[in-house]
Amino acid sequence: MSVEWREIRTDRLLLRPLGPEDRDDVVEIQTDPRTNRYHPAPPGEEETEVKLTAWLEHWKAHGFGYLAVVPLATGGVAGIGGLQHLEFGGARLLNLYYRFRPEAWGRGYATEMARAVVDWAERELPQFPVQISVNIANEPSLRVAERLGFTAYTETFYDGAVSRHFRKLLKPEDARRA
Repeated sequence: MSVEWREIRTDRLLLRPLGPEDRDDVVEIQTDPRTNRYHPAPPGEEETEVKLTAWLEHWKAHGFGYLAVVPLATGGVAGIGGLQHLEFGGARLLNLYYRFRPEAWGRGYATEMARAVVDWAERELPQFPVQISVNIANEPSLRVAERLGFTAYTETFYDGAVSRHFRKLLKPEDARRA
């Protein structure tokens, strides 16, 4: 199933598809040691390029994916975020991901971007639950999940660390369709 993504503008952000032209920004953000302080095995440039290729392939296959997060005030890429399909515990769902330059931290961009893409997913792909997986030591991201109204439902060893996995509780009408 493919959907058609349209850019989203929030009060402060432009959320647009990642493209090959974003390579340098993606590598810089993904490999910065400061953005990986909760990641047990930080990616290098080669691994990041493999991830970017997979992210661009997801766009081609599904019509949505991870995004460039661009503050309207600056026009530069402050981060990467968005949704992609993920199989987790036997269920097909949407993984909410984000990573921002340290200079963008503390401005609420993660919550603003996440709220916009989760709202989009609930409209366009309601059959897939959205999941956020957070290293249990990452208190800022744990707070983002809670601010978004997500509920912790399990903890596992995931991506090299103990992670808490959050999902949004289904609305009664969604539960009847599931």
